[in-house]
Amino acid sequence: MPKKSITDLPLAGKRVVLRVDFNVPLKDGVITDDTRIQAAVPSIQHLLAGGAKLVLCSHLGRPKSAADSQFSLAPAAARLAEILGQEVKLAPDCIDADTAALRAALRPGQVLLLENTRFYPSEEANDPDFAEALAGSAEIFVNDAFGTAHRAHASTEGVTRFVGQSAMGFLMERELEYLDGKLQSPEKPFLVIMGGAKVSDKIQVITRLMEKADAFLIGGAMANTFRKAQGYKTGKSRVEADKLDLALEILAKAEAKGVRFLLPADTRVTQEFKEGAETKCTSPYAQGGETPDGWEGIDIGDVAIGEFVAEIAKAKTIIWNGPMGVFEIDSFGHGTKAVAEAMAASDAVTIVGGGDSVTAVNKYGLDDKMTFISTGGGASLELLEGKVLPGVAALSEA
Repeated sequence: MPKKSITDLPLAGKRVVLRVDFNVPLKDGVITDDTRIQAAVPSIQHLLAGGAKLVLCSHLGRPKSAADSQFSLAPAAARLAEILGQEVKLAPDCIDADTAALRAALRPGQVLLLENTRFYPSEEANDPDFAEALAGSAEIFVNDAFGTAHRAHASTEGVTRFVGQSAMGFLMERELEYLDGKLQSPEKPFLVIMGGAKVSDKIQVITRLMEKADAFLIGGAMANTFRKAQGYKTGKSRVEADKLDLALEILAKAEAKGVRFLLPADTRVTQEFKEGAETKCTSPYAQGGETPDGWEGIDIGDVAIGEFVAEIAKAKTIIWNGPMGVFEIDSFGHGTKAVAEAMAASDAVTIVGGGDSVTAVNKYGLDDKMTFISTGGGASLELLEGKVLPGVAALSEA
């Protein structure tokens, strides 16, 4: 059943806890990418404009204890205050008496950010007493932290048992709309682009999307495993040696279903894993091309890029999860950049499914050219696999 939406809630004077994902990257205490904070702003503004007394909670990193001050949410509170143009107090803790007093003093339209929930092991253990303390006297809980919705933690799942009603925030709604709703009956041709290191990480997604996809494009190190399974030499490329049979099973399944499964026609290889290293493309595999001894695959080749770009141009719905190569090194990023640019230029519904693909799209300045970019790496994968996300399942039915 559909879940209750933030737009269904009576807000005036209500005490609301909003779970956000402020797990932002920091360097020397400075936020280097505030995307996750910006993503939560529409829900925060809606709740404040409606007159809620708003308490925000989030985790940040993996602190060992509350003494781990490098994981304080203070930089997030400061950045959010800048964006909202109003004070955002940071509580000294997330459940202590001083924090409870600050919560009790909130007036409609005011916002308080609790300190890092992971300062307590009880958060990840989904301890009911901790969840009840997080809920406090709140009447409403809103979950807008899609990136952690696949975790049954106290602040994502447990807290729902101690409030009158729970709902999805705007970000959560959009994530579910695109990663679930839009893919129920995608406009055809439906193209799935899969990259990354491991076949084993993506097998469940590939299997599930094979029921609906017209074609797959496979890149990244996982392509090496498929080529090795087919009997080609892969040099010193990264290969999952224990997944060769699995790779062959996937190829056979695609053939049986009439789904086109395009592996890279050639591979960009290098002898040195560093910026500025010499690279070359192998001869096409169809002509007996292989990766020479002492070389390793670090990107799809030029022939593959041409084929993949042509395939993207024909699609009407595209989902992309995983880079084509080691795009962090510019000379190894030709394939990933070409795929991102082809998606940006297409008139298809383009969905970027979290993780490194999002980093790549941002690196090339193409984020505003995509239909939808997911904020959740692990959560987006699990949703695409067809799994139920605990942080969604626990919310009130519409």
